[in-house]
Amino acid sequence: MILNQHDNLALPESIDAVELILVNVPFKKPFSTSNYTWTGKEALLVKITSGELTGWGECVADPDPFYSPETVTSSRFIIKEFILPELKNIKTFGQLYDYFGKVRGNRMAKAAVENALLDLAAKQKGLPLYTYLGYKPVKIKSGISIGIKEKTYDVLYEVDEAVEKNYHRVKVKITKGKDLSVIRDIRKHYLILPLMADANGAYLQSEWEHLQKLDRFNLMMIEQPLGYDDIYEHSILQTRITTDLCLDESIHSIADARTAIALNACRVINIKQGRVGGMLEALAIAEYAQHHRVPVWSGGMDETGIGRAFNLHLQTHPGFTLPGDTSETSRYFNEDIINEPVVLDAEGYISLPDGNGAGVSINNDSMGKFTVAKELVY
Repeated sequence: MILNQHDNLALPESIDAVELILVNVPFKKPFSTSNYTWTGKEALLVKITSGELTGWGECVADPDPFYSPETVTSSRFIIKEFILPELKNIKTFGQLYDYFGKVRGNRMAKAAVENALLDLAAKQKGLPLYTYLGYKPVKIKSGISIGIKEKTYDVLYEVDEAVEKNYHRVKVKITKGKDLSVIRDIRKHYLILPLMADANGAYLQSEWEHLQKLDRFNLMMIEQPLGYDDIYEHSILQTRITTDLCLDESIHSIADARTAIALNACRVINIKQGRVGGMLEALAIAEYAQHHRVPVWSGGMDETGIGRAFNLHLQTHPGFTLPGDTSETSRYFNEDIINEPVVLDAEGYISLPDGNGAGVSINNDSMGKFTVAKELVY
């Protein structure tokens, strides 16, 4: 795997311990997609210690296989049995990714370990993560994702809240029977609101005439309307509708991004660093997409503040020209496991975390309250 300018970044020296911590942080309210409803964020955290410094990573896998084949349980097994034992033989991130190439799939597990190693390595250098990766600080555009609701007025209420806070774009989850009418009602109230729809693979390619009806609403994009691992059928659908298609679940790697762009299967790519195998793979995708003039944005997986911080640092790459799924902490959690909540300024922008590494610190009280299990594994 080639990662260009990041190949020679050194892994942290003298790793003393690695701990896997499972937390379950309750959501303020349930969040629904076309596939499932979640009431909290169950997250597997990777804690890597060297001397007095600690690096943190968050695995974005869910406890169930409804979004991805990876789960919290499968990720824990891969991390413990196949990734951590190899660290003693690896000196650079380029070598780490060469080894990752030998482990098929399991990109969420890989990303969690890579994130923790990057956080620790940047702290050892006394640098913010974005500086360590070679990028400049920027204010991050905010975006909000609204789940499927029983009543359309519940969706409209959340859209109203987003507009009041100056979010730079609104994404609405859709599924069969809760799509055209929802988007139509939003457009009645907000004619020029930057608006997109996310189907999470709820439709078939044969239903293109139904999806074509979304063209009348001037959407920024329709995200992943077809199968979660499909690229080819999206390339056909894109010729039949005028709205830009965005691929999300179909993009697991830079190889997938190359294929999607070559087939004209999408005009936008959603890069979730925790899904594609980590920050460095995500940056490689962003670099490739930018070269081919395909805009990208950073998706979210309802992460705790640890994962959310990495998503913010990722967006310092200049290829991220569209607002991502980056919203205030208070939208999802009454109480997070870090001390630095994500907040919007008066113009809807988010400042990068202030500090070395990912720039966030653990709230020990909250961590203790929400910890389900932990294990020293290295």
